[in-house]
Amino acid sequence: MQQSQKNSDYREGSISLGGAVAMGTGVMIGAGIFALTGQIAQLAGPLFPLAFIAGAIVTSFSAYSYIKMSNAWPSAGGIAMILQKCYGSGAVAAGAALLMALSMVIAESLVARTFATYVLRPFDITGGPLVPILAVAVIVFAFLVNIAGNRSVGLFSLIMAAIKIGGIALFGIAALWSSGFQFAAASQTAEPSGIVGFIASVALAILAFKGFTTITNSGGEITDPHRNVGRTIMISIAICVVVYLLVAFGVGASLTLDEIIAARDYSLAEAAAPALGQVGFYLTVLLAAVATASGVLASVFAVSRMLAMLTDMKMIPHSHFGMSGTIQRHMLIYTVVIASTLAVFFDLGRIASLGAFFYLIMDMVVHWGVFRFRRKEIGAAATVLLLALAFDAVVLAAFTAMKLQSDPAIVLYAAVGITAVFILERLYLSRWLAPQGAHEH
Repeated sequence: MQQSQKNSDYREGSISLGGAVAMGTGVMIGAGIFALTGQIAQLAGPLFPLAFIAGAIVTSFSAYSYIKMSNAWPSAGGIAMILQKCYGSGAVAAGAALLMALSMVIAESLVARTFATYVLRPFDITGGPLVPILAVAVIVFAFLVNIAGNRSVGLFSLIMAAIKIGGIALFGIAALWSSGFQFAAASQTAEPSGIVGFIASVALAILAFKGFTTITNSGGEITDPHRNVGRTIMISIAICVVVYLLVAFGVGASLTLDEIIAARDYSLAEAAAPALGQVGFYLTVLLAAVATASGVLASVFAVSRMLAMLTDMKMIPHSHFGMSGTIQRHMLIYTVVIASTLAVFFDLGRIASLGAFFYLIMDMVVHWGVFRFRRKEIGAAATVLLLALAFDAVVLAAFTAMKLQSDPAIVLYAAVGITAVFILERLYLSRWLAPQGAHEH
């Protein structure tokens, strides 16, 4: 155990406040905006920019549990630590932590596939074998950069985040400007998808913000974590709201709702063409490539860290398969294999849906655990915790209802996956809950 800690790339205080914000926004903006704008518009209809605002509100309530717990116990285990503090080292904590890790791996494959769809846009290729091939290539690239170590990830994330946030904001402003601040999607009389469709779209909008959990997973490495983890999370969410709204209104100003839905996997590149001409189109493709590549990079880093922590906490079984090196390096390899498999076999819509199911269930387990076991100790308000739980439940119900109509198979995949995770953890750990405060470290 001592050995694996020494070998791992863990460094206390190695991530500054700025670096942490860059990492958080890096993951959020990589996945959210390029992959999900079109899919959110498809569910929410003309009101789709409001779905991002609703997503931010729900996420802010959600973040409360994580901030309160991270302020009390900052740790590189992040969510795994929060769950263990609430439920002990039993199958409930381990299963939910594993769902989080899997939803991060799903996000990786989502962003990798998005990278591929955008890079292939200039060649008019929208399907075929090149999409998964490129997606796997970018995951492997992220793996190689991660092996190079912590500092390179931090620096790379900072540079990428600056390029990305600036570029995307400029895109939104330019698109709005060129349309004379008209909003085409809103003026479109498309089929209204109703209140259920709107609430369901919030499930995907939450995915666009869930990168904030990356910050809690690196809690122990952020300078002055008791103050800075919470601040980092709120700053990251605020930056993302502004960027997402600019993009949503920019896309809506350039394209009608039907056009956005038709181009849902690459709606930003499509919207750039009428607003900014061919040059704008190519620049957006380039920007998407940079953003998604850096998103995969930060995500691979975070998920391998979390899986290594779960292994150290004896919450998941581990096999070396004859590999040498640290546990985190093994976890990097497992992560890359799973993400690549998903990127090959699932399309963007299904990957996003799977991620939403896994993430929302995990999030609800966290809120309930904090409410039930730790709220007095960390001084958390019961009302906020219960509201966070209720918001998640409503969004999950609406999303499930919509998916049962449009793609019942993905609901089945998600249900089977979630059930399997908890049953396997129960078999491995032989109990649901451990005695309170029990730490088997």
